[in-house]
Amino acid sequence: MRFIDEFRDGKAASAYIGRIHAACKHPWTIMEICGGQTHTIVKSGIDNLLPPSITLVHGPGCPVCVTPLEIIDKAIAIASRPDVIFTSFGDMLRVPGSEKDLLTVKSEGGDVRIVYSPLDAVKIAQQNPDKKIVFFAVGFETTAPANAMSVLHASRLGLNNYSILCSHVLVPPAMEAILSSPENRVQGFLAAGHVCTVMGYEEYIPMTAKYHVPIVITGFEPVDILQGILMTVQQLEKGVWTVENQYSRSVKREGNIQAIELMNKIFQVTDRAWRGIGTIPKSGYRIKEEYSKYDAEKVFNVSAIRTHESPLCIAGQVMQGLKKPLDCPAFGTRCTPEHPLGAPMVSSEGACAAYFHYGKLNR
Repeated sequence: MRFIDEFRDGKAASAYIGRIHAACKHPWTIMEICGGQTHTIVKSGIDNLLPPSITLVHGPGCPVCVTPLEIIDKAIAIASRPDVIFTSFGDMLRVPGSEKDLLTVKSEGGDVRIVYSPLDAVKIAQQNPDKKIVFFAVGFETTAPANAMSVLHASRLGLNNYSILCSHVLVPPAMEAILSSPENRVQGFLAAGHVCTVMGYEEYIPMTAKYHVPIVITGFEPVDILQGILMTVQQLEKGVWTVENQYSRSVKREGNIQAIELMNKIFQVTDRAWRGIGTIPKSGYRIKEEYSKYDAEKVFNVSAIRTHESPLCIAGQVMQGLKKPLDCPAFGTRCTPEHPLGAPMVSSEGACAAYFHYGKLNR
């Protein structure tokens, strides 16, 4: 457990908490971008150990949560076809669509399968030439290289029965959308370490100068997050704004060059809708035209599907740092993990799920 336990060490965590209290002289609002960071914060009680003047708000860094409702409905439409084997990571199966979820499609007889890699889906396509195999390709820059590799691998194998339903979104444009909003309250960011492991952090440098906010690339263990908060507070108290890399054991400034080249081969940047937030310009990937035979939206002609969000769900405001899950009148009553109104209540990285599972239900 080396390299894990040291970032969960109680003495180290206590030392960082003390340093944060000593450094913090003013009220600050800090957003952690990644849903994995949110779960660590709530599960570990970090939010309760910080000075009262520090407010942590939760960002749009849960890939399941920001997948738009219309994409879920497109997935359901495709998965319901008798000629399709629909493959996905398990966390997408209970995300509610307009009327049902993928798990319901499976219970109704649809061939919906959980896989652990998109390359597993390519293998299924090889083994089932009489079926059309679709992989649900969602997520941030973190999962995009593997999904791009699956398309490239299927192309090299000459498979004509494999495609991906692509709903990749990009973190920096979402951060900029938050910062440019007249309602913005975020003064500093804990940026998502896994995204930066792939992409590096050069994109964030002009953002700090433009909006006067510190951005600290941060890992996911309690000590990582406490150190990231301390680094952010120290910048805020000094009145400086720059990019710092707390997660240096995994993140390089330039990122993973080979992964970036692979993504650029298969994908191109496009406008993308974010569930609960709306369309953010140039905030996602779509499949390039030369690989369009692997684009499930085109293969199954589902581009025309349009939907409307439930007015009862405030997930969009939660993911923009404007509200907390407990501000939602439906939280824990009309919206539960068994009967969710929105994806943040069922995702393993959703803020609402974190609050529900880790004891904030009655606070």
